[in-house]
Amino acid sequence: MIGDLLAAIARHGRLALVAGLVAGLTLPDLAALIRPWLPHLVGLLLFLTAFRIGLRQAAGSLAEARSGLLLIAVFQLAMPLAALVIFWTLGLMATPFAIAVMLMLTAPGVSGAAAFTALLGRDPAPALRLLIAGIAVFPVTVMPILWAAPGLGDIADVLAASARLLVVITLASGLGFALRHLIPAPDLRQVDGLNAIALFVIVIGLMAAVGPALRADPVLVLKWLAGVCVVNFGLQIACYMILRGRSGADPTGPSIIAGNRNVALFLLALPAATTDPLLIFIGVYQVPMFLTPIAMRWLYAHRPHQKAAH
Repeated sequence: MIGDLLAAIARHGRLALVAGLVAGLTLPDLAALIRPWLPHLVGLLLFLTAFRIGLRQAAGSLAEARSGLLLIAVFQLAMPLAALVIFWTLGLMATPFAIAVMLMLTAPGVSGAAAFTALLGRDPAPALRLLIAGIAVFPVTVMPILWAAPGLGDIADVLAASARLLVVITLASGLGFALRHLIPAPDLRQVDGLNAIALFVIVIGLMAAVGPALRADPVLVLKWLAGVCVVNFGLQIACYMILRGRSGADPTGPSIIAGNRNVALFLLALPAATTDPLLIFIGVYQVPMFLTPIAMRWLYAHRPHQKAAH
């Protein structure tokens, strides 16, 4: 009975994200209740994703590891440096939007990227590999950005926060891989149902700051929302168009990570004076993020040409 219910939830997993966004906006008390538990829920989501994939599939090949590191260098180093140059040239470096975008581009992929990929019916393993590797090299890739833009925060605090996140991801993923070893053939539909429930609850908590802001200044919130949708969806489209058909690999996972970054990581590391003006950005950023499996389905529905296996 429970298995059938979870399978039904998995079939409508994308609708659960919309329901979570609506609940987060309309039920502020519930959102505030969930918010303190977000780190635990993110850990649960990573555990479920790792269990769904399994260690063997998540490990991938040496060639995939090399291409993954190249993508991470582009995502977490080249992109924010390019944005820094553009904003500096335009004289926009001190604006909250420019600071928020540079922090977003510096961050590794969002923890739910693999789950989003699974909701789209694609292999979530590449996204999980990029997520783990991106967190692992984040202490290295973030240094040039903080050096070039020292106003973004203290490097020691950022590195400490990234270390904590890496520990959480390693533990959650390790437990998931271990359980998959004990249960080698789980019903993936049921696991996807649990993933959808976890995402539903997480998005409610992440929207805790958006509802009050929307009621206080709806025009400002809508301006921020328009900006983050252009950045998020634009990066996904550009990455997919560049990567499709190039190596025979599915570009869905990398493209989702290109636009969806763990910008909330900086809330744990930077001083309140830096992050307070960015709370609206972080809040509205959840909208295109959690709508990715729905709003970008038109893009990821077209399977790229893949090389025949030998």
